[in-house]
Amino acid sequence: MQKLITTLAAGIMATTLASSSLAADRYPERDITNVVVWSAGGGTDVVNRMISAEMAKSLDVNINVTNRPGGVAGSLGMSYVNKKRADGYTLVGLSESVVGSAVQGGWNQKMSVWYPFIVGGSPDLISVASDSKYTSLKELIADVKKNPRSVKASAGGAGSIHHLNLLALMNGTGAEFNYIPYPGSAPAQTAAMTGEVELVITSLAEQQQLIKGGQLRPLAMLVASDQKLDGYGTIPSAFTAFPSLEKHLPIMQAIGLAVSQKAPDNVKAKLTKAFQMAMASPVIHKWAEDNYYVLSGLSGEEASKEFAFLESLFSWTLHDLGAAKVIPSKLGISKVSELN
Repeated sequence: MQKLITTLAAGIMATTLASSSLAADRYPERDITNVVVWSAGGGTDVVNRMISAEMAKSLDVNINVTNRPGGVAGSLGMSYVNKKRADGYTLVGLSESVVGSAVQGGWNQKMSVWYPFIVGGSPDLISVASDSKYTSLKELIADVKKNPRSVKASAGGAGSIHHLNLLALMNGTGAEFNYIPYPGSAPAQTAAMTGEVELVITSLAEQQQLIKGGQLRPLAMLVASDQKLDGYGTIPSAFTAFPSLEKHLPIMQAIGLAVSQKAPDNVKAKLTKAFQMAMASPVIHKWAEDNYYVLSGLSGEEASKEFAFLESLFSWTLHDLGAAKVIPSKLGISKVSELN
């Protein structure tokens, strides 16, 4: 009897595996859902709706985008998708801002649970109010080095990508700013315009209209190349004045989507092909040009390495700032210097 039960169990398991394999081969047979972890209308939401629409063209099914914001740093949406069957029919729309969720107590998973696809992001820059006495980054840094912590600077909330870029600027130039945190990019930019702080670091996509409207004056891009801004002119790279910044920057946004790492290989392969075709679309390139986004196109292992780097950087920075509820090492998150 025991032998019969064992034989039947093995047969059922084999049938189940064969059925799962066949389903993966036929993927996708129905519409896919992309659950964005942030609210509708935000940058991550806009990018996910656009890339999902382009991917759907080659997958020949709809990719329906929904929003499930809440929790800690996107943890509600990520937890929801992580509990779904890993069959490729539920994706998660995310950004670099979710990588600190685990150390902030949002959930107990690392970013390695995802097989990600990175569309790209808008580069950060340093700007001051239009009536500021500073007209160049060199002038600003020289002043701060003579008088450490005399200049107030904002870069959104503590532990944000903009704050990390400010820390990288300080490390790369030796200038020590007086960091004033704000709850987001918009209030941080307003603080610079009203004189509460002397400078602000946020993304070009967020600042572009303020620059064109003459409310902010850009000093330098925190990437290796100059940036032409329609209606303004050319914004120089900070690397030109301070080549040493190459050791610390750029730290870029990583906006995109992901499927469970447990999804079948051929499901990942089909999603990867659809993503690559979408990234080559004129629609994506035109949107990126109009919105000052740098396209990435990384997927799979390469995208995972990028998220592992950001997860380490964000998590340990939050820990050092006293904003982490969980020590990163307890989650198996290595320091950046320890990553391969």
